[in-house]
Amino acid sequence: MMPNQGVPCLLDFVRQVHDLVTLPGQTEAMLLPAATRLLTQLIATDAWLPDDCARPHPVRYQQYLLYGDPLDRFSVVSFVWAPGQATPIHDHTVWGLVGVLRGAEYNVSYRLDSGRLVPNPVIERYEAGEVAVVSPTIGDIHQVRNAHPDKTSVSIHLYGGNIGRIRRHVFDPLTGTEKTFVSGYANVTVPNLWRAEPTDL
Repeated sequence: MMPNQGVPCLLDFVRQVHDLVTLPGQTEAMLLPAATRLLTQLIATDAWLPDDCARPHPVRYQQYLLYGDPLDRFSVVSFVWAPGQATPIHDHTVWGLVGVLRGAEYNVSYRLDSGRLVPNPVIERYEAGEVAVVSPTIGDIHQVRNAHPDKTSVSIHLYGGNIGRIRRHVFDPLTGTEKTFVSGYANVTVPNLWRAEPTDL
């Protein structure tokens, strides 16, 4: 269950992101730095994430929906990585922020050059409290893996759409061939951000 003190934390974040994405005249260049500041504040503490949305799976990384905007303008998701787990090389087709809440993650960025995948020679490592940015306008193809061989890592992702419903792509690392997929979510229910302490009648 989510600690009560965590409910306002995530709810305030959702409200602020809603205000940000619905701001008249908002552009991605304006939005990304502001959203990065909000996500950095959210991941600065680690008492609010529900246990049900931080459970690793022995075979594959898990993607838990924390909040989905009713109009699919944005979504907040926790990614949980057991030791050794990694994503395939993939894109997003919308802007996204990845904030490490627990542990650490390696990020390898790629670009397509004449149909071939070219990796960035620098493998980025993100520690707890740090945020990475992806977008079709600045670079949208990457692979992420748990940086720890012996413990779980967790990151909080903010996307400019409902990432569990968006058709996007995975890429063959040798040929660059792309395959369309929709990721979905591991949880069947989402946290109640409005849960209050029970009261006696």
